[in-house]
Parts: sequence; C-alpha cells; structure tokens
Amino acid sequence: MRDSADIVIVGAGIIGLCTALQLARRADAKIIVLDKGAGPGEGSTGASSAVCRFKYTRPETVNLARDGIAAYQNWSEFVGLKAPLAQFHRHGVLWFADGRNDWPAQEVARLASHGIRAAVMDDKQLTERFPALNPCAIPPDLESGSDHTCGAGGLHLLELDGGYMDPVDALQDLLTALRALGVDVRFRAGVTGIETHGGAVLGVSLADGGRIACGQIVNAAGPWCNDIFAHVGLDCPWPLKPTRIQVVHLDRPAEVIGDIPVAVDPLSGIYFRSQSRGQEIIVGSILEEDEREAIERPDDYARFVEDDFARIKLHALQHKIPELSIRGKVRGYSGLYTINATDVHPVVGRTAVRGFYVANGCSGHGFKLAPAIGSLIAQEIAGKGGAFDTDVAPSFLAFDRPPIAIASKSVLA
Repeated sequence: MRDSADIVIVGAGIIGLCTALQLARRADAKIIVLDKGAGPGEGSTGASSAVCRFKYTRPETVNLARDGIAAYQNWSEFVGLKAPLAQFHRHGVLWFADGRNDWPAQEVARLASHGIRAAVMDDKQLTERFPALNPCAIPPDLESGSDHTCGAGGLHLLELDGGYMDPVDALQDLLTALRALGVDVRFRAGVTGIETHGGAVLGVSLADGGRIACGQIVNAAGPWCNDIFAHVGLDCPWPLKPTRIQVVHLDRPAEVIGDIPVAVDPLSGIYFRSQSRGQEIIVGSILEEDEREAIERPDDYARFVEDDFARIKLHALQHKIPELSIRGKVRGYSGLYTINATDVHPVVGRTAVRGFYVANGCSGHGFKLAPAIGSLIAQEIAGKGGAFDTDVAPSFLAFDRPPIAIASKSVLA
C-alpha cells in the first residue's frame, strides 16, 4: 500500500506529538505520525514522572525548561482545547538543604535572571508551608537503616511555579488537537526501513508492508531511535542508550497532612511527588548510579521494581516524610530513558542526510523540554516562528555540536 506525506514523524510520545503540533500550526504540509505501539503512552512518556522543574546547570537548558513548562502552564491555549484532560499541578519544586547555606540565594538570583520565580526557605518556613516534610540535613543511613536524631536543615530552595503533569492525559490532549488539525497519527505502525537517494530521504517502509513517500522525517522514536538511525544509514556519533529507570509508588496515609510539592533531596538521592489527586506518592532516584542499566532491546526489559531499590528509596522517603507509614502493597514500575552518555543533553535538528531530523537522547529531561524541542524542530523545517517558541539557538542542541560541558552526568545536570 502506497501513501505520501510531506513530513513523517516517527514516534508518538510527548516529543513527537509536540513537534507535530508545532509543525501543523505553521507549515502547510501533510503530516503523518507513526508509532509502533498499540496506543499512546507505551514508550518513555507513559512511564515518565513528568516533573516540571527549572533548575539546570546550563543557562540554555534553564531557558528550554522555562519555555517548555510555559506550554504546560498554559495547556488549554497550547493544545487549543477548552477542556483538556491534563492540567498543570503547580505545587512547586522544593530542593532540600544539603548542608551548604550559600547556594539557595544564589539560585534565586540566577533563576530570576531567566524570569523564573524562586524563594529561599528556612526550616520554619518549610514546615509551615509543607507540614508533612522533615527539613533535616543529616543524610539517612541507606545501608543499615539505622535511625539518627534529626538536626536543623538550614536553607532550602523552592521553585514557586514548578510542578507536574499527568503524562498520558497530555498525550491524549495532543492527539485530540492534532486530529482536529488534520494530522494523521497512526499506531501499530512500526517503521522497518527508510529509503534514501543522493543523500536525501525519500520515504519509509512499514511493518505491514506499506510505504509512505515523504521528503522529511523526524526521528522522535525515543528508546527505538537507534533503529531509525540504522534504517536511514546514518552513523550516529552520540551514544544514545535506552536505560531502565525504576519508580516506586504507594498509597498516601491520612497522617501525611498538607500539600506535598515535587521534592528533591540531594543527600539521599531521591525525588518524590504526589499523584492521583494527592492520594498516592511516587519516589524515584536522582543518582547517576541508578541510570546505568542499558537495555539492548527496548521491547524486552524488566518492567517491575526491584526489592532492594524499593527498600532503599522508601527508607529515604520516610526520613523526609516521618509520618509516612507503609501500608498495603508497595507498587512500582520501570520505564526507559534514552540517555546521551556523552553529555546527558538531547540532540535536536537537521543531520547530514537531507530531510532527516532528530530529537533524541533526552536523558530524562524529555517531558519538560518537549514543547521547546518541538519548537526547535518546527522552526528549522517550517522556517518561521510561532506561538510558544523557545528563543534558545538551535546550535545548542544541534546534531553536529560539540559536547556540552557539565560537571555531572546525572538527571539533574
């Protein structure tokens, strides 16, 4: 079966759908989005914690987060729906004290220079605003589980406008918006080949035997991106590794009172937030050592949470939420990041193959950056601006850029 399009986007996760939306609004083009899954959320996006925070090391990444999160904060306008399923949960992002008292005020000033609101909180202010949380800055013993007498934490940082989204609801809203704009989104449509000639793309072959002729392809295939590079015959210089990431979730007991923000504890290496209208709490890792399980076949990996991982993270969580009692079954899941092992930043934009564009290697930053990444691709392909554009230069994440200098290769880089 033959078909044709101007632009084919491979991957219907948050990156692919945000890119399709940005393109559909500024390019007079037939766009087809292909995904090998049976429905939305089967890839990285469905397992994302969808945390929206601004604090990054590089100023360009701060701006990408700012511009991406602006779309979530104004979600109804971004997707063009009066009553979208997803909503931005603006609980703030709290960075617990780590024993140093100079950095929170420095971060407030740095983030303010990017137009981002943040505040320094002492222990009293923290517990008044978030009464369930423990400001202690003594790290818990994660090996033996021994108790200690908690001490003063010092100074903490609160990103006032951070929060989170429900990732699958966001995908559903994007699908609704795209179909209203005439974009063809197809599931169970795996790409098995890409035809090129003279250094330019000509079309894609599908698992069902079909073919779509096209002049432009966007690789937004997440953990399957390396298959797409192989199909197009492009040697990718970036080590883009599908990596297993574990997340634990549990019911929130009635004793845990008050608001719970998105919280990051650098001393114990965890982040956590509430979900399901505050009825559950999820906890995951911010440690580089927990981001090393590379997966050879993204269709075949352990989707459960290991007991040792859950035990350590729950012990750390109980240190920050002292009234948290573990009742009932502890649940969890594993998803995949595609980590750029060189500098944990995405590679975005045109390549040496004419008409072949990439948006890969988001390294755990993908959800919050997705609207901004979609903007970068859309600006390159359509050649003009539009609503919710980022002002970050395409060269920052370009496929042929030099590695970005960073001190740490963790998800917090």
